[in-house]
Amino acid sequence: MSGTERGGGPPRAIITEHLDPACAAWLGERCKVTHAPAGTPEFETHIADADALVIRTYTKIDTALLDRAPRLRVVGRAGVGIDNIDRSLCAARGVRVVYTPDANTQAVAEYVIALILDDLRPRPTVGRAIDTESWKSLRSASIGAKQLRDCTVGIVGLGRVGKRVAACLSGFGSRVIYHDLLEIPVAERAGATPVGMDELLASSDIVTVHVDDRASNRNLIDAAALSKCRQDVLLINASRGFVADPSALCGFLRAHPGARAVLDVHQPEPPGAAHPLMGLANCRLLPHLGAATAEAHRNMSWVVRDVWRVLSGEQPEHEAPPTGATMAT
Repeated sequence: MSGTERGGGPPRAIITEHLDPACAAWLGERCKVTHAPAGTPEFETHIADADALVIRTYTKIDTALLDRAPRLRVVGRAGVGIDNIDRSLCAARGVRVVYTPDANTQAVAEYVIALILDDLRPRPTVGRAIDTESWKSLRSASIGAKQLRDCTVGIVGLGRVGKRVAACLSGFGSRVIYHDLLEIPVAERAGATPVGMDELLASSDIVTVHVDDRASNRNLIDAAALSKCRQDVLLINASRGFVADPSALCGFLRAHPGARAVLDVHQPEPPGAAHPLMGLANCRLLPHLGAATAEAHRNMSWVVRDVWRVLSGEQPEHEAPPTGATMAT
């Protein structure tokens, strides 16, 4: 059925989370669009007639939802991670899944570099007049122990974001090593050197994780992995919340106060008061900001183009791979 073969009327789409207004308007020129978060009364009113869903991070596509959406033909994920979508179930029901795999690469890479520099270079703000001794004290307390050029940075997962991070770090003169399940041609490594996972953990001053949503990446950073890390390691996770075992990481950080962790993604989101890492002095929990730039949000929102391609009977540019397949991040 093409995009215009719905009893003479346009196909119907529900946008469940915020999209760039221009992108939402573009889809609205072609479809009858409803803006309604999943689970709301308005969503429940329209889901049975929906041909398309456009979602972001916090809408879960599972059996319960699909059972209420018999006309659904396509789910558009405005973003990179698609672990909130049961792709196997969608495939079994003939529902296509499209996404935006390269939409936020630059934004996340810049963010990771910013997090690293925040850690290496403390920068107190002078918000009031202070005396000379206080001025000197601030300066003395703000001396960074290392420069990026002096650091070995280990990248776990050299996909789109991992490669961009490696390219940025090369400009600082860092030694960059990586571990990936795939054999990556030398010309595509952005100057990084492949090593085994154990060597990466043991050798890196900074470990940044950029892996996909495959099941084997759950609790990838567990107690065994952490036991191989340097006692003053900086660990950054801006990929998936389930990658780092929070209880194991809490134990490691408590035992090694010189180590630090910065986590931009969490399981669940937001983390609750009982989260093991909540309030820990050497752990920063950030509210999932890796892709938080206007350009990245706009790029992700243009998933509506592939949604329309599917509704029009065309081949989408970026269809999500089957569950278990390799995904670049």
